[in-house]
Amino acid sequence: MNKDFQHGNPDNWKWGIFYYNKEDHRLIVPKRIPLMGWTFNFAHPAGYIFLALVALLIIFQLISSS
Repeated sequence: MNKDFQHGNPDNWKWGIFYYNKEDHRLIVPKRIPLMGWTFNFAHPAGYIFLALVALLIIFQLISSS
């Protein structure tokens, strides 16, 4: 089965930019326009954990540099 079986379905793209597909178990998927890079599958639980860690790292850097 092709991994991108529902990647092109517009219903899996929230506001046209956020990929959200519970049936797709990949954490990182190509963007709608493949030349633009990669994005997260926001239906994957690890996606939120990774984004929270990045946000905490940025906040920590801002606090420690002041």
